[in-house]
Amino acid sequence: MIDVDAVTQRAIDVLKRNDRGGYTIPTDGLYPYQWNWDSAISALGIAEFDLDRAWQEIETLMSGQWDNGMVPQILFHTEAEGYFPGADVWNCDGPVPSSGISQPPVAVTAARLIWEKDTSLGKSRMEALLPKLRCWTDWFMRWRLDDKGAVFTRHPWEAGRDNAPDWDKSAARIDTSGVQSYIREDTKHVNSDHRPTQKDYDLYVWLLQLGRDVNWDDGAIAENTPFKVADPLMTFITLRAVRDLHALCEAFGQNTDQLAEYITVLEAGVDSIWNPEIQAYDSRDVQTGEFAGSLSCGSYLCWYAGVDRKEMRGQLRNALSRTKYPVASYDIQGAVFDPHRYWRGPTWPCVNLLIGIGLADFGVPEEPKLRRRIRELVAENGFSEYFDPITGTPAGGKSFSWTAAAWLRWARFDTHSD
Repeated sequence: MIDVDAVTQRAIDVLKRNDRGGYTIPTDGLYPYQWNWDSAISALGIAEFDLDRAWQEIETLMSGQWDNGMVPQILFHTEAEGYFPGADVWNCDGPVPSSGISQPPVAVTAARLIWEKDTSLGKSRMEALLPKLRCWTDWFMRWRLDDKGAVFTRHPWEAGRDNAPDWDKSAARIDTSGVQSYIREDTKHVNSDHRPTQKDYDLYVWLLQLGRDVNWDDGAIAENTPFKVADPLMTFITLRAVRDLHALCEAFGQNTDQLAEYITVLEAGVDSIWNPEIQAYDSRDVQTGEFAGSLSCGSYLCWYAGVDRKEMRGQLRNALSRTKYPVASYDIQGAVFDPHRYWRGPTWPCVNLLIGIGLADFGVPEEPKLRRRIRELVAENGFSEYFDPITGTPAGGKSFSWTAAAWLRWARFDTHSD
């Protein structure tokens, strides 16, 4: 029997311990700064016990927005030891020291969900945020669309799924021999077998150098980068963000014509990432047109984006039947599945939270089953960064904010279905 109240209190304690006064770090040591989509998901958990503090989380994140509308992946509000690459390596010129790339715009959806908890209390705060959220969306639509309307990533860190198999084919074409010398810090905090390989990191740093060398100019990077992958997770989260922004602008009496056009474009982009060979949404190299052949957790975010497809319902049923703790970050029957190595197989409660939100929106009957599996996983194994999808063994960082948030917002509510 799960002691829901006790686990809930521990989740709240995790978020409070990771609170740095206006923003929440993912976990102490391994990630000592404010991360973009981590922060947005954390805000959803914080909103379950402190609405004012949840608003502050989003506001602090948006305080780092660049003049061009981009909201950085990392905001280095203070100096901290034990992390690479720091602000000095990125060498950016934003209002807050930051990285030079963005992340999936979960914060737009988080703002809407927090506002809906108390529309009167959040009215003025939402009015102040709307222009910033809209500028960020405009930036994505200008600089992150391929010619088919899908959202692509130009850095694995930007997509949030650093070492996903989705990038393998594209990465294999890139010569990273000119990468600068560097010293990793992540493997000092967690088991190196749970982290991206050295080859992966060479690609990450090489792409960082490419952006830094052109002063993070979007046009120059778009022209020169060899890494462009249209990604289901980025596409679906952006489509959901635009839908939510459209709803918010309607509620506040603002013009929505351009947002409606964005939705049409992104819906066409969704069609372009359907891979009939694996019967799932899949990443596609923008330059070669080749699919990755990767059934990932990102594939299951279609419902989160407002897209229902019977084949994906079948994939979800398969995921629930094949492993104890779905949805795994990569298909457990996939050729390069690894149950422990970051985004190549482990189950991440944070992404399952977003999947669950989408499933609930559509009333997909498997949603209560998925919720209960994640509920048991977290209650029995704690608030780690990610977990072995077969055994539930925790891995990565400990006392992780977005895992605690996934519990508070979604997983703790038992539906007695399995």
